[in-house]
Amino acid sequence: MTAATPAVPALPDAPATAVRAARAARDPFLDNAKYLAILLVVMGHLIEDLRDVPAAHAIYFFGYTFHMPLFITLSGYLSRNFTFSPGKARKLITQLALPYVIFELAYSLPRLVMYGKLDISLLDPYYLTWFLMSLFMWRLSTPVWQQLRRPLAVAVGLSLLGGMSELPDELSMNRTLGLLPFYVLGLMIRPEHLELLKRPWVRVAGAVLLVAGLVVAFAVHADIATEWIRWRHSNAKIGVNDLTGSVIRLAMLSAGAVLVAAFLAVTPARRTWFSGLGAATMYAYLLHGFAVKVLERYDAGLRTPWGVALVAAFGVVLATVLCTPPVRRLFRWAVEPDLSWAFTAIRRPRPSR
Repeated sequence: MTAATPAVPALPDAPATAVRAARAARDPFLDNAKYLAILLVVMGHLIEDLRDVPAAHAIYFFGYTFHMPLFITLSGYLSRNFTFSPGKARKLITQLALPYVIFELAYSLPRLVMYGKLDISLLDPYYLTWFLMSLFMWRLSTPVWQQLRRPLAVAVGLSLLGGMSELPDELSMNRTLGLLPFYVLGLMIRPEHLELLKRPWVRVAGAVLLVAGLVVAFAVHADIATEWIRWRHSNAKIGVNDLTGSVIRLAMLSAGAVLVAAFLAVTPARRTWFSGLGAATMYAYLLHGFAVKVLERYDAGLRTPWGVALVAAFGVVLATVLCTPPVRRLFRWAVEPDLSWAFTAIRRPRPSR
């Protein structure tokens, strides 16, 4: 769910050529994966309050096992070339830091209107803004992971240690450390690894694994605490000792990685009608929460299998619409703010004589 690539300014004498070049620079496979994944995210948030319906709870459990790990892995893959150069540092501010502030403030308004509660803390992410905070810190750490000999093992170790600690809510520390291995996994993936997932037999295996995962979710969802798929709390707060908690966390990390690979294996590699929408999934992610907050006040009559199906279908439509060009033009100021006026050439100290 990385922010969409800013539009390339078209040359006065060849605007169409510039637009085609910008589109050709994107990988449709990655954009397809992001679009399909954002459908799962939006549907998951919409049916969250309908989990009294057993099927809704099972689907919710299945989707949450891998949809955010998928986005985080893709974010890591697309961050492989991150450095502290001026251009990269500016993108951190314009694509993550400033949108985080804008939406952290914006989401406080529905909370004030519907619940009479106004509680703003820029260090304690509210609702879905945690992803921006965590991605900001993950991306800052990229150069470190690229220099370690066993980065994934270290990331898994930190994830398990995080579960053993009573971490504060500030900076979304539980999720930032808990889900860190997926970001590092993305950093370690190379293009040839993705090519392996496109082989016919791997696609078949991916489809089988996804179906098997859904079957398992229906079988075990009622017996596993929902907090394990949310990564928000320590082992003690969930109610288990550290040994049990670490085993469960390892299982969740493994299941997430397998399902991420399976999902990518069944993702179309060719350009599709929704490839362009996949370039704007950050819009759907940041904006759909307002619809979720409104719907959760009026969902009493939807707590049936048919109601869940209706809400899920609405989620597909909502996510698709929020990725369209008109919505992007309307909300670009918030999701991809233009701060070029605020930056200057990097200031370097003068060499001493």
